[in-house]
Amino acid sequence: MSTEGLPMVVPAPDLPARVRIHEVGARDGLQNEKTAVPTAVKAEFVRRLADAGLTTIEATSFVHPKWVPQLADAEELFPLLGDLDADLPVLVPNQRGLDRALALGARRIAVFASATESFAKANLNRSVDESLAVFEPVVRQAKDAGAHVRGYVSMCFGDPWEGAVPLHQVVKVCTALMDMGCDELSLGDTIGVATPGHVLELLALLNESGVPTNALGVHFHDTYGQALANTFAALQHGVTTVDASAGGLGGCPYAKSATGNLATEDLVWMLHGLGIETGVDLDRLTATSVWMAGHLGRPSPSRTVRALGNTTQPDKDQ
Repeated sequence: MSTEGLPMVVPAPDLPARVRIHEVGARDGLQNEKTAVPTAVKAEFVRRLADAGLTTIEATSFVHPKWVPQLADAEELFPLLGDLDADLPVLVPNQRGLDRALALGARRIAVFASATESFAKANLNRSVDESLAVFEPVVRQAKDAGAHVRGYVSMCFGDPWEGAVPLHQVVKVCTALMDMGCDELSLGDTIGVATPGHVLELLALLNESGVPTNALGVHFHDTYGQALANTFAALQHGVTTVDASAGGLGGCPYAKSATGNLATEDLVWMLHGLGIETGVDLDRLTATSVWMAGHLGRPSPSRTVRALGNTTQPDKDQ
């Protein structure tokens, strides 16, 4: 390791030259926080993430406030970010959510589907087919409005009720979303049970089914410590979009001891060590996560933040 707190760069063969990090900390990372985070703090969080070099930062969700109280301020937050030089995707659950987002000028939209019936019922209160039917006009209208549309697919590798998820089941949902007009998909390991061979098998099957690698992103949780290994496998396959959450914010309420989203800092450390460009300043990103940890009142679970940052509780204003 260098004296500047950066990894030694040793490239590995046949990996992408650059990776786009899809930062989800401000939405996925904060949505399950029980204590309300002030809108001004959320806005500052997004601004600091952009200042650290992240160019895609998922800002909020236009879901009904009853279901996700933490994101009830979407209409107030989103206009505060209009001057940022970054893509700011927002999650929409239905037509009403899309209308609210488009009215505020959102031009990057995400919908959230499930690969399993159990999670679709638990999270969306619909069957898989019913949820896809809801999303079809949403995707069509978003595309007609000139928006970029991302389709999240949860439970791609395992489900807490159903266990291992058949690959063909995942492919069916993915191809349905692409046929609707989604520009890209994010493959979610929602409970963190995937392993590298499983990842490679799913990616290969999706390619065989007509979904190109350049339309795929990966979203790994680190429940069993596999998130970086799974990411490396996806990179070997040619994937260049990786979801991550600053400071490792967020978690999965469906798996005991789940450690949540892949920390952006841990991802950046690995990518930079491999000589893969990200455009992210690791020091600024680490400082941002330490700052946010102070507002949340607990240290970051990110190993890189703990190694590089101040592991004592920071002042909320620093």
